[in-house]
Amino acid sequence: MKNIGILGASGSVGMQGLDVIREHSDCYRLVSFSVGRSLDQARAIIEEFQPELVCVQNAEDAAQLADYNIKVVSGDAGLLDVAGYEQNDMLLNAILGSVGLKPTLHAIEQGIDIALANKETLVVAGELVMAAARRHNVKILPVDSEHSAIYQCLNGEDEKTIERLIITASGGSFRDLSRDALEHVTLEDALNHPNWSMGRKITIDSATMMNKGLEVIEAKWLFDVPVDHIDTVLHKESIIHSMVEFNDTSVIAQLGTPDMRMPIQYAFSYPERLPRQAERLDLAAIGQLNFKPMDLERFRCLKFAYDAIHIGGTMPVVMNAVNEAAVAKFLNGEISFLDIERLIEREMKAHDVILNPDLETILEIDADYKSRHYEV
Repeated sequence: MKNIGILGASGSVGMQGLDVIREHSDCYRLVSFSVGRSLDQARAIIEEFQPELVCVQNAEDAAQLADYNIKVVSGDAGLLDVAGYEQNDMLLNAILGSVGLKPTLHAIEQGIDIALANKETLVVAGELVMAAARRHNVKILPVDSEHSAIYQCLNGEDEKTIERLIITASGGSFRDLSRDALEHVTLEDALNHPNWSMGRKITIDSATMMNKGLEVIEAKWLFDVPVDHIDTVLHKESIIHSMVEFNDTSVIAQLGTPDMRMPIQYAFSYPERLPRQAERLDLAAIGQLNFKPMDLERFRCLKFAYDAIHIGGTMPVVMNAVNEAAVAKFLNGEISFLDIERLIEREMKAHDVILNPDLETILEIDADYKSRHYEV
C-alpha cells in the first residue's frame, strides 16, 4: 500500500489522480490533499477516501470542515503541511503556477518522491529542484504525458546515447488557423481543445503553445539534455506522446490514447505497471498519424520559451510569470488572445537577467511580475 498526497485534488489532473487511487484502492491510499476553495469537492473527497489531512485556501473555509474528524489547514503554510506530510510516500503536485515550487522543495527535503504535474516548478527553478532531488535521493516522476513518454522510452537505456528528445504537440485549439485569424478568436474558441480535457489555464497555454515551451524547459532539467537537442513536432492525433532518438539513429516512441490517467498511474506504480480498465489503442481504427514541423513564427510563445532557456537565469521566471498574468487577463476578458504573446515578448525584452539566482531571488521576481498592472 502506497500513501499518496495530492496538491490540487479538485483540478483536472488531481481528479484523475483520484480516479487512479479509486481504481487501485488495494495499492494506493489518499492520506492528504489540497483543494483551494472547492469545499463541496473537499467534502466529497473526505467522505470517499477518509484521508488524514486536508488544506483549503482560506482559514474561514477550513472552519466549515470542522465537523469532520480530520486535520484541516489553510493557506501557503497548509500547502507545505500537505506536501511534507510524514505519511506521504509520494506527492502528486497538480496545482497550477509557481505556487507549486516551495511545496515541491519541501516534500523533497522530507524525502518524499514527487509525481510532478506542476510545470512551473522546473521552469522557474529546475536547477535548484533537481539538485535537491539528487541530494535527498528523491525520485521526480513526470506526470505530463510527454515527459512520461520520454521517461518510459529511456527505461533501461544509457543516457549517454541520447541524440534528441522529440516532444509532440497537438497544436491546441487553433492549430489550423493563420496568425491573421488569431486576431479574432474568442475565449470559448480557445477553451475548445480537440484532444485533451484539461483545466482552463493549461488549455489556453496549449492554444498559445506556451504549454509546449514550458515542457521543453522541463525536459532540459528532467533529463539533463541540452536544449538544442530537444525538438518539437506537430502531431494532431496526440497518439505518439513523445520520442527519443539515439546515437545509432534508432527512435523509440511511446504511444497511447489521450488519457492523463495512464502517466499518473505510471508515476504512482513505477517501476512496475498495473492493469487499467480503459480504452485500448487501436491503430488500425485510427488509420494514419500525421506530423508537421513546428513553425516558431506561427507559435511565438514556443519561441519565447526556447529563447528564455537559452538566456537562462531569471528569464524563464519572467516569461512564466508574465504568461500567468496574461492568461488570467485573457480568461477575464480583459485582453485579446494575441495580446498574451505581445505582453510576454515586451516584458522579456525589458528584463535585466540575473544569472544563477537563488530561491529567494526567484520567488521575489516571480511575485513582482505577477503583481504588475499590465497594459497592452
